[in-house]
Amino acid sequence: MLRSMTGFGRYYIENPDFTQTWEIRSVNSRHLDLKWRLPQAVRGLESVFEKIVRRHGARGRVEISLDLRFSAGAGELVGFNRPRAEAMMDVLEELARRNGVEWQPDYNRLLGLSQLWEEPGLEAERELDAPLSGGLELALEDWNESRAAEGKALERDLLSRILRLEEWSRDIAESAPALKNERIALLRSRLEAALADQSLALEEGRFLQEVVILADRLDVSEEITRLSAHLERLRELLAGGRDAGRRLDFTLQECFREINTCGNKVQDVRISRLVVDFKNELEKCREQVQNLE
Repeated sequence: MLRSMTGFGRYYIENPDFTQTWEIRSVNSRHLDLKWRLPQAVRGLESVFEKIVRRHGARGRVEISLDLRFSAGAGELVGFNRPRAEAMMDVLEELARRNGVEWQPDYNRLLGLSQLWEEPGLEAERELDAPLSGGLELALEDWNESRAAEGKALERDLLSRILRLEEWSRDIAESAPALKNERIALLRSRLEAALADQSLALEEGRFLQEVVILADRLDVSEEITRLSAHLERLRELLAGGRDAGRRLDFTLQECFREINTCGNKVQDVRISRLVVDFKNELEKCREQVQNLE
């Protein structure tokens, strides 16, 4: 399934010991760039979580946050340094007493000190691993659903543009031979007129040599054949789905190269306008493809 690199996913679940809320946001990036916002208590599981994410996404800048809240009976899962906190309280109380200041501890500020929170023990980490990994999996599924929906919209847009490019390609292919014949006839007319001023006749053998050179310069059949193959390849990549972004981008570059050669070979106002429109449409396709994984 074709997916956009831009998406959002969320998952919330409440367990007897804690509640977990995962949020995932992603934007475009050349590679998979993960940015984590995890509670101190589970940062040791980041490498486990990263492996899970890489099974669900290949590209994009992905920000993943976890809001983890423990219930009153889950003390064994919380890595809180109680002796250090009590020692800090004793020191502050003694300092207040010596200075004759009435002191009331602010527990909210105390609990906000990161140095009081430690990595949970191995056993606690094992208990958190499975439920948190499961929650992350479900959040990633929600994220992929949103990316797939946007990917479908991008696919429809790209297919409509490819159809337009195919029509223009056929138009150029049908017009080019007549333009070549017109150019050859114009060459003959000009040569005959120039030679007539000198009372000379056109040498057919020499003229045929020039015609062969001119016909080769004006022939775009090979370019049109390759261009048609590239446009067909774009359709195949869109139908193939996942991880098509880079290959689509490369194929669009090849399309640009072929149509640019056609424009250089066929010096005609109408064809030149088609070539300009073709390039503009290719650029719009590339902008869309930049959003695809």
